[in-house]
Amino acid sequence: MSVTVEVEHLSKAFGGLKVVDDVSFAIEEGDFIGLLGPNGAGKSTTIYMMLGLISPSSGKIRMLGRDLRSDRQEILARINFTAPYVAFPARLTAFENLMVFAHLYGVARPAEKIMGLLELFDVQHLRNKPVGRLSSGENARVGLCKALLNDPELLLLDEPTAYLDPHISAMVTATLAALSKHGTTIIYTSHNMREVETLCNRIIFLSRGRVIADGQPLQVTQAVLRDNRSDPALGEVFLRLAGGSTN
Repeated sequence: MSVTVEVEHLSKAFGGLKVVDDVSFAIEEGDFIGLLGPNGAGKSTTIYMMLGLISPSSGKIRMLGRDLRSDRQEILARINFTAPYVAFPARLTAFENLMVFAHLYGVARPAEKIMGLLELFDVQHLRNKPVGRLSSGENARVGLCKALLNDPELLLLDEPTAYLDPHISAMVTATLAALSKHGTTIIYTSHNMREVETLCNRIIFLSRGRVIADGQPLQVTQAVLRDNRSDPALGEVFLRLAGGSTN
């Protein structure tokens, strides 16, 4: 497998507060990574630096064999991102918003692609509705449509199921699992530990801006809880690590 992401000694400080502190990791093609941690751990900041939205205070980011600092445009054309907290222009319809992004990504046959994605996430009936009138869950699904428009090689997802009901959430996670099996690399933040256990083949756990656990869900469970569990227990791991104790 080729390496899709290389993060080396990444740090970010806002004023005197260091929110990402010397973070390093490498991710292989097709990995489904759970980027976990309590609120304020540095997860979103790390993702925003990987998107080039925030400049690192120090460190290097390479994705898809290119350096983000010098090749940002080429990288962004091959990756995508969504979070339920990112708002679309409220007056444009779902279809119009997606068409704007389709043109930015140079998507071939954009109307056909958009309708296929709207149907995939069961929001085709909302195509002509202004996004300002969509519910939080509907908006999140339109965001997922946007994230798949360019058939990304790397997908960054910041709590994509946060506003979804259980039925839609299960449909979305099944779609993401299928994408990963076909080679899409996914970095996924969530506070739903059962969801992460099901989806992710590796966990990177951040606390106070630093990596404090990294490995397969069962490996992380056994190492942090210090027992020979036969199944992952990331909920317990989260409580232990978020509390600042590994004893």
